Amino acid sequence: MSNPELSIIILSYNTQKLLKDCLESVYLFKNEADFEVIVVDNGSTDGSHEMVKKDFPQVLTINNRENLGFARGNNCARKIAKGEYVLFLNSDVVIKKGALKKSLSFIKRNKGVGALTCKLVLPDGNLDKDARRAFPTPWVALTHFSGIDRLFPKSEILSKYWYLYKSAQKIQDVDVIQGAFFLTRREVLDSVNWFSEEYFLDGEDIDLCWKIRQMGLRIVYYPEVFVIHVKGASKGKRKSSFLGITQEERLKVINVGLDSMAIFYKKWLWNKYPLPLNWLVILGINCLRFLRYLKAIIS
Repeated sequence: MSNPELSIIILSYNTQKLLKDCLESVYLFKNEADFEVIVVDNGSTDGSHEMVKKDFPQVLTINNRENLGFARGNNCARKIAKGEYVLFLNSDVVIKKGALKKSLSFIKRNKGVGALTCKLVLPDGNLDKDARRAFPTPWVALTHFSGIDRLFPKSEILSKYWYLYKSAQKIQDVDVIQGAFFLTRREVLDSVNWFSEEYFLDGEDIDLCWKIRQMGLRIVYYPEVFVIHVKGASKGKRKSSFLGITQEERLKVINVGLDSMAIFYKKWLWNKYPLPLNWLVILGINCLRFLRYLKAIIS
């Protein structure tokens, strides 16, 4: 029996209902691609693993005893994934018609493309702006986290983080695509050693894009097709009765997210800028940490 062309890797952590919706949507379009599905459960306590075994026996599963984080969790599938292409798919994504077929066709036709995402649409119908991003250099980060980019969305200089000055309807090269729908080649992943595991949550997709770009390959935003992205459910960013995210867990998510910003900056950008600017960046990250903690406690 030949290997599948595509390995779809879904990391799950206490998102049973969302995961079921995701898997149902994947198999609804099983004729669009020759694929295998691998679900890595990161120590869920809501019956997610049992649900997959019962309702989707064709799915390959890895059951971790604890939450290993996004990078380590996804990397667990490395030893069993057989596809020439790999799609990292969040459990809170619902696949729509053409998303698998056309995305795979595009990356196969364009050998210089190292990774690709499609258009990510939020449940309210709006674009998930994080689908395409620029690398968070000091200037890009300043214009974004200060809110300046939202005030001047047509300015290439001031609104680069989300590429607000570019049409979201056109195929384009970008710096970063989101891990929610991240299609790449197995040989590319092996060349860069998959996700960097110093990140627990957030930052690992930016880091992977950086490594792929360093290979001289393109990162492409491909809005010819779309998927629905519930976004933030498993991180506690959305209030949802079936997720049961505690206040302590929400604060942990905030903390590791800000840690990821610092890890990426120190790893890839620190040596590109003068020391005083570097310390200002770290100060800015810690100020952002305080503000997000405060918001989480008050809300």
